[in-house]
Amino acid sequence: MTRLGNRVVAGVSGSLGSLTALHRAASEARVTGAALWAVLAWEPPGGNIVHRGGPCPEPMAAWRNMAAERLIEALETAFGTTGPGVPLEPRVVLGTPGTALLAVADHPDDLLVIGAGARGPLRRALWPSVSRYCLARACCPVLAVPHSPLHRTLHTVQRRNTWKLPFSTQELTGQS
Repeated sequence: MTRLGNRVVAGVSGSLGSLTALHRAASEARVTGAALWAVLAWEPPGGNIVHRGGPCPEPMAAWRNMAAERLIEALETAFGTTGPGVPLEPRVVLGTPGTALLAVADHPDDLLVIGAGARGPLRRALWPSVSRYCLARACCPVLAVPHSPLHRTLHTVQRRNTWKLPFSTQELTGQS
């Protein structure tokens, strides 16, 4: 693959944290004049190890198409129909998120932008951190973008709904 300049590679999963990182990646690409590569990693159900003995091509194609649809949906959610305002290269890559992102962001002049990931020991134990994996192994600069304040607010509302706890809309605006 020939490279025509710097790239800003953004990991996309469709989560609110990844959309925040995608916006930051687009901003970095605009500032530097780089192309934005939006990467969504995918694996077949049960992981790659289940299908190493010869996966059936039809299900693999269907799963890849579902991943491509998820990436398109995430890009539309993030940028609408106008796009990010920079050259955009959407990529769907087979593999775990960390390895897929590092396979794409494989040059020292790339910038890898990822969400900062889950916080707290329980979350880290249940869901391995892609950001930590990339920070430890990348050959290029990595920008880990923290969650937005909106993410924290929505998480609080979701938690209160799950536990059926009352809340007032004043809590959402920060008013007492």
